[in-house]
Amino acid sequence: MEQTKAKFSKLAPVMLCFFVMGFVDLVGIASNFVKADLNLSDSTANFLPSLVFFWFLIFSVPTGMLMNKIGRRKTVLLSLAITAFSLVLPILGDSYPIMLCAFSLLGIGNALMQTSLNPLLSNVVSGDKLASNMTFGQFIKAIASFLAPYIATWGAAQAIPSFGLGWRVLFPIYLIVSLISLLLLGITRIDEEAPDKASSFIGCVRLLGKPFILLSFLGILCHVGIDVGTNTTAPKILMEQLGISLTEAGLATSFYFILRTIGCLSGSFLLRVVKPKPFFLVSVLFLLAAMIGLSVFHDKTMIYACIALIGLGNSNVFSIIFSQALFAEPEKKNEVSGLMIMGLFGGTIFPLLMGFASDSVGQIGAVAVMSIGVVYLLFYALKIRY
Repeated sequence: MEQTKAKFSKLAPVMLCFFVMGFVDLVGIASNFVKADLNLSDSTANFLPSLVFFWFLIFSVPTGMLMNKIGRRKTVLLSLAITAFSLVLPILGDSYPIMLCAFSLLGIGNALMQTSLNPLLSNVVSGDKLASNMTFGQFIKAIASFLAPYIATWGAAQAIPSFGLGWRVLFPIYLIVSLISLLLLGITRIDEEAPDKASSFIGCVRLLGKPFILLSFLGILCHVGIDVGTNTTAPKILMEQLGISLTEAGLATSFYFILRTIGCLSGSFLLRVVKPKPFFLVSVLFLLAAMIGLSVFHDKTMIYACIALIGLGNSNVFSIIFSQALFAEPEKKNEVSGLMIMGLFGGTIFPLLMGFASDSVGQIGAVAVMSIGVVYLLFYALKIRY
């Protein structure tokens, strides 16, 4: 009993960190409200989520080196501190420069957290329970993802006390959670094993010379691009097609994350009995059907059905690509892991291209950009080995 309590006392703060990790997904709904508040173009507004994911390109591998110097727990604590500070800035004002600084810091904090939190979890739970706890951590993360649009839209509608902040009431609420997480992890002692040899940029880049690793890296780029693109664009499609307000359309983002959560949990069970290749192919076909549907349907029910297909189809793509890359180079897991995390940079490329496309031809242009990513994933499905 005492041993169970001791393990829970260490596991609970780590799981709360997964919730804080999910704060990065608030950029989708936030960029839509910033666009409306400041009367921005799609391309300018989409620069905000793009900026968040740009920092994964810069900080993923250096974070591995940092962990070897200061340890995993201290690296997560640093990420929590940066995240908390990023949430303070939008409380002070809503100008575009403030939002740029806030989103940059949010991206840097999340890049550190994404790289260091799962390794820290491995120091809390045993190897045979690690996978299930990682899945549960992703579930906790998803809760923060789909709560953000609800809180923002309720604050905008003054359905909850917002203290004059409107939709920005989201930031002090998440700030409080970040500070609690920082405090709890700060007073928790977690024993860590000796550090591994740090990965390097050179080691990662060299792996791109291996065809399957390059294909996997590009697959991660497309997966994250579709994810962030849907997060950002789903409300815009509803507003354009149905003429509804952002407050109402913003709930589409929460709906997407709910379906993605369901897909993640169901996938964790189905992948025990279904081989990755056919499962991946079916997932990509869901995405393809959704892109076709968003291009031709103008009905609210059908648009939501397409968003649901994206949520289900894209929920397990990252884990399958990541595992396939690790299996391809089992002797270089550190380098492969750093490179795949760097692939989250796709969250920068796709929203920028989608913003320019939608400024030119409407949201059908944004759908077309995401469709390119889907076609690539369909090609990648044929390269999966089993």
